[in-house]
Amino acid sequence: MSQKVAVLGTGKIGEALLSGMIRAGWAPTDLLVTARRPERAEELRARHGVTPVTNTEAAKTADTLILTVKPQDMGTLLDELAPHVPADRLVISGAAGIPTSFFEERLAAGTPVVRVMTNTPALVDEAMSVISPGSHATADHLATAEEIFGAVGKTLRVPESQQDACTALSGSGPAYFFYLVEAMTDAGILLGLPRDKAHDLIVQSAIGAAVMLRDSGEHPVKLRENVTSPAGTTINAIRELENHGVRAALIAALEAARDRSRELATGKKD
Repeated sequence: MSQKVAVLGTGKIGEALLSGMIRAGWAPTDLLVTARRPERAEELRARHGVTPVTNTEAAKTADTLILTVKPQDMGTLLDELAPHVPADRLVISGAAGIPTSFFEERLAAGTPVVRVMTNTPALVDEAMSVISPGSHATADHLATAEEIFGAVGKTLRVPESQQDACTALSGSGPAYFFYLVEAMTDAGILLGLPRDKAHDLIVQSAIGAAVMLRDSGEHPVKLRENVTSPAGTTINAIRELENHGVRAALIAALEAARDRSRELATGKKD
């Protein structure tokens, strides 16, 4: 934890990462940040004790650079960084859809690049971060990425060829659950419950179900069958979900998210 780490383009996820690293034992004095707006940089200094720098200063002084700008802004950032990034710097990308080769082609030959897709539960230390090495990244580089992102949740190593699928499943995944809770809350209101009570019922049910999935070791089909009694309420609800093609719609939605992740790699914006 003695190395210097810079988070470039520090938005909500970047700040969550900084906060988690500090809680995990990183010294704020070893953490550098860049932000587009000076007032945002000063806000981060005041809140966390980290050091605001320019992108160029970060490239020259940090041992590890974590790039958290939007995919469409990554090319511009790399153009700015490339003349100042030595080949021994570890570069970690958090941009959806952009392959490690994109960075390797623009940085000094041999620069180690690690691709990470995390998600918004990093804000509550429950992120799922998926890690893939570029062609020059070693086991030590992967371990560094795991140490950093492990501060805000779980990590998983996958081949880079699986990153777009992971983006669809876990990178975008929290939004699907929020969407489901929104729909179920509306249903609760339609059934006569106040919004706050419907919300509490659904959120606690979701937390309980997630813990059971994580800790029981049971297949989700088995857990669902445990709730589904013959001719009961649950099987009637499941029948309606199947009649309306909810399973097929979910599969199609995740395929669409995967395809968009692939499009981002080509620079397509629309």
